[in-house]
Amino acid sequence: MLRDTKVLMTGVTGMVGRPIALELAQANEVWAVGRFGDAQVRASLEDAGVRTVQADLTDTDLPRLPDVDFVLNFAVSRTNDWGVDLDANVDGLGALMTACRTAKAVLHCSTTGVYQENGHHRFAEDDPLGDNHRGGGEMFQTYSISKIAAEAMARSCARRLNLPTTIARLNVPYSDEGGWPMYLLEAMLAGYPVPVHEDSPSEYQPIHHDDMMAMIPALLDAARTPATTVNWAGDEVSSIEQWCTYMAKLTGLDVTFAPSAHNLSSVTCDLTRMHQLIGHTQIKWQDGLARMVEARHPELLAG
Repeated sequence: MLRDTKVLMTGVTGMVGRPIALELAQANEVWAVGRFGDAQVRASLEDAGVRTVQADLTDTDLPRLPDVDFVLNFAVSRTNDWGVDLDANVDGLGALMTACRTAKAVLHCSTTGVYQENGHHRFAEDDPLGDNHRGGGEMFQTYSISKIAAEAMARSCARRLNLPTTIARLNVPYSDEGGWPMYLLEAMLAGYPVPVHEDSPSEYQPIHHDDMMAMIPALLDAARTPATTVNWAGDEVSSIEQWCTYMAKLTGLDVTFAPSAHNLSSVTCDLTRMHQLIGHTQIKWQDGLARMVEARHPELLAG
């Protein structure tokens, strides 16, 4: 864990960034930058000790941001409007890194969704990039391309500003409070079939919040100029089919699958570089999912 440092974060209202901000605020001075359209969400963060700065990083005139030790960028815009998402994900990152050029290190959270789709191939950091998520439905039309562009901005700012940076390509994050497996459980609870890719099994490497928190210091230590790029995923490969079958066993729910070429395809990673730089994950996916179900739907475990 980081302790007694000054951290600036973006994306603190999101599923990934919020629990990280709340946990870091227990032992650090955490500043959160965002639009904060929901006043109640902002108030809840401040009540937990997170200091907030209301700002739109795409504006040409930004408020002065505090001088900090570390910058954690977990912000992502996924509106499917190309102009909006490129401005927010790319130009916004450039503005953030420029404003925080005196920081010791930047962690930019990217995604393994930047790799060119290639079946069950284990992607290494130097593999070809491509529009991985375009086939995953309407909500992902701009996602992969804008995240690739954001990586290019992070690389450029790291060089031009001499700002040590790590680009971490995150696989499937989840926690006791939710994540993609939680959405699948809600679909099962509602009686809907679970979408999977026709090239089964739909394989990923989910990483629990606890492992993410444990690895953040090492990710910051790995920051360099030029930027360090590293896959960030759980050590274990598992599949949507396995997750849902396991959660059905835990809860007694029925599960059916709906294979289609239009669902997201497998994305698994070569973790050689991650293991060298930041270590191994500890949370087994079965244990993590059981914790998630217990936290969100304890009534389903009553039997």
